[in-house]
Amino acid sequence: MASDINRVVLIGRMVKDPELRYTQSGSSVANFSIANTRTYSVSGEKKEYTSFFNCIAWGKLGEAIAQYCKKGQRIGIEGRLQQRSWDDQNGQKRSSVEVVVENFQFLSPKQGPEAPHAEIPQQQTESGFEPENPFSDEEIPF
Repeated sequence: MASDINRVVLIGRMVKDPELRYTQSGSSVANFSIANTRTYSVSGEKKEYTSFFNCIAWGKLGEAIAQYCKKGQRIGIEGRLQQRSWDDQNGQKRSSVEVVVENFQFLSPKQGPEAPHAEIPQQQTESGFEPENPFSDEEIPF
């Protein structure tokens, strides 16, 4: 059976400071939302539409986002969509679609003493940090 494709790449602004929590087993998880605005034209008039996306980041990835990203900052995220379903306290079926972040990029400039320094990796994945690129620009054949 073939695998389906489930990839999401978004750039947006943090709606509020990320919330870092820990599971009963001690795993860290950060929850946050980003606002993504697109501009379009109707009869020559520019309009904007903003969508809000709930995101979740596990482990070191979530810890880094929670530590260094604040409300209003731009962030680029890459991941996959995940749907969850549950029954609420009143027995009603609820569901939610969220972005499970597997990689991210800080896009806002550094600000203040809490800003990430050069030793903080800019790209991370669920399984850890991305290895450095072993190739130089001179080795690219085009």
